[in-house]
Amino acid sequence: MVSWSGHIVPFIVTVAIWFVATGLIAWADNRERATFSRSLIVGSVAGIAGLIVILVASLSTEVWAVYLGFVGALMVWGWHELSFLTGASAGPRRGLADPRLTGIARFRQAAATVMHHEVALAVTALLLISLSWDVPNQIGATVFVLMFAMRLISKINLFVGVPNSSSEMLPEQLAYLKSYFGPNRVTRLLIMSIAVLTGVTIWFGALALAAPVGSAEMVGASLLTTLALLGVLEHLFLALPFRDGMLWGWAYPQRKAAATIERD
Repeated sequence: MVSWSGHIVPFIVTVAIWFVATGLIAWADNRERATFSRSLIVGSVAGIAGLIVILVASLSTEVWAVYLGFVGALMVWGWHELSFLTGASAGPRRGLADPRLTGIARFRQAAATVMHHEVALAVTALLLISLSWDVPNQIGATVFVLMFAMRLISKINLFVGVPNSSSEMLPEQLAYLKSYFGPNRVTRLLIMSIAVLTGVTIWFGALALAAPVGSAEMVGASLLTTLALLGVLEHLFLALPFRDGMLWGWAYPQRKAAATIERD
């Protein structure tokens, strides 16, 4: 039986935070570069606060603690995303791909463009896992690891090639990453990725439906179900001719200004 407080509310909360947080990060990393240092300071404070929130929430199994741990994980994740999209923690390579390279050599070159970011995410995931190993509420670590896994899968798919490698969300300072995208094509990896993420979504959904009504377990499983479902949606965007950037057109101040000037 579907519960309003146990299923519907967590769904609405997750989608709302996902939409607003993605837009705010897109807005921050598409502003003038002179504002990046201030944005990174704000993001760092939010990230550290998110880590503290996760630690506090991990000690309780109440519903409020589940929501708190969930929000804390997204704060830490947002910190990493902001540092990556502003170019502060991308990778040692900041130039276009060498079109002559193929195979492992091409992969190594592509990996060098995001290495610092991926290492930072992996270290943070391991830190959260270690801090949450024996605590009653592990939602914070679970959310972060799930998002890390989904983002890693999407990056690998972009490298191999997808039918719709939309790059609207990439800010100007990371435009060179487009040259590392694979050809526009449907691959077994993309089909398998969508299938696996769909299976994970169904599994979390089954846990949410089986949990006691109104319990912290139901809320936590519903939050994870919605998050995994959004991961499936983002991978479907890679397969279908849909411009996901349209959802966050309001978050691009520079692009809107440029469009106005061009129109005039």
